[in-house]
Amino acid sequence: MALILSLDQGTTSSRAIIFDKSGTVKSKAQEEFPQIFPEPGLVEHDAKTIWETQLRVARAAIEQCGCSPSEISGIGITNQRETVVIWDRETGAPVANAIVWQDRRTVEYCESLTTEGFAEEIQAITGLVIDAYFSGTKIRWLLENVPGLRERAEAGELAFGTIDSWLIWNLTGGQYHLTDVTNASRTLLFDIHKLDWGERMLEILDVPRPLLPDVRSSSELYATTTTELFGAGIPIAGIAGDQHAALFGQACLKPGMAKNTYGTGCFMLMNTGTKPVKSKHRLLTTIAWQIDGVTEYALEGSIFIGGAVVQWLRDQLGIIKTSEEIEGLAREVEDNGGVYFVPAFAGLGAPHWDGFARGSITGLTRGSNKAHIARAALEGIAFQVNEILKAMVLDSETELTELRVDGGATGNELLMQIQADLLGVPVVRSETAEATALGAAYLAGLATGVWESKEHIADAWAERDRFGPGPGQAKMQADLESWNRAVERTLS
Repeated sequence: MALILSLDQGTTSSRAIIFDKSGTVKSKAQEEFPQIFPEPGLVEHDAKTIWETQLRVARAAIEQCGCSPSEISGIGITNQRETVVIWDRETGAPVANAIVWQDRRTVEYCESLTTEGFAEEIQAITGLVIDAYFSGTKIRWLLENVPGLRERAEAGELAFGTIDSWLIWNLTGGQYHLTDVTNASRTLLFDIHKLDWGERMLEILDVPRPLLPDVRSSSELYATTTTELFGAGIPIAGIAGDQHAALFGQACLKPGMAKNTYGTGCFMLMNTGTKPVKSKHRLLTTIAWQIDGVTEYALEGSIFIGGAVVQWLRDQLGIIKTSEEIEGLAREVEDNGGVYFVPAFAGLGAPHWDGFARGSITGLTRGSNKAHIARAALEGIAFQVNEILKAMVLDSETELTELRVDGGATGNELLMQIQADLLGVPVVRSETAEATALGAAYLAGLATGVWESKEHIADAWAERDRFGPGPGQAKMQADLESWNRAVERTLS
């Protein structure tokens, strides 16, 4: 039996899933870990906790599967992107907490880069806009604010990595410091045309090159885990940032195919083929994956707060006890009652890119209740996705015929229907809810011979159900103007 272990390291939890050759889940383990909020707008993780939880769930998945480590053909890694870890090469100890992709501490520095006229040059090199979202400005912040760090980085004593690099370092006992092109393309330091660290970007952001990992493809035999971790060495053979892995897991393998992942944030990617498409509507040009020497690109729209707004209603407002309750609460009212919820808790991502925006609930009256707020929260997710889709269609000059979706919030059927009504195209849930982990497994399986080709993977994809535009379409379209006014009130 050919098995692949997928390590899915996310923003709020570490997961491990074992798939067989048919893409069926054989076992799964998950563990949440603490979020650290030192100040408003700052988000950190304990990198040691990330590694410890990821190791525990990997071991648990192997035990639940009832297989021996030698039966696992390879490991695929997918991870929260842009999150920054810097560690000591000798001891392997992090020098500070990881700075999470949601963190906004470098907003003012990003504003200064824009003011100084770097925006066009940076977009031309990296495909990205200037924003605190990306890794590069976080690295610079650590080098400037942790005493002695810059000198040690320049001397080659320290290593930087996104979470994939941090996991590989630990999986191999500190023998390998590497990343793949998808994660590298999210750092604001990578030249997506030359497929190497951009010397000009290192100069602009003042990041020493000795700090950086080697950059490899998304599917190859990178290294083998140390035997003491699992009882046998397992090949590490696939790496992709979570959204790239989801695009691959959804079998969006041809230009013009797109998916949206509803997780902590929401991320829509469209495959644009072997040539990068420069966005004219403030989307990101990113690397989709690199396999067998062929690099494919994607357009991406990033929403910082998606499913996290439901967590906020649960944890901060207390109007629901579990995330699953929001659908029933929102269905208690026929519409939003004039209430609009813009969840700009960490600024606004595409297509606004306003790091100073803050969340707002507008249109409240004495008749507004928690059900209106719950419905407005779901609609706020869908409205943000709609903004991105419209920009993506303009940039790609391709009319989308369907949107493939995955992520935890796709279990909310009211949200899926609202989304279809807004987009005017079918929203399609795939047979597997584990598109991100499956994408990483596919990449590892291609390198180890479990799957023969991308075409084989495309043929295996199947839909579970779809939501077509319904009677609510006219109402949702009419609400767009009010939504746009609500967004304007949150900006800066």
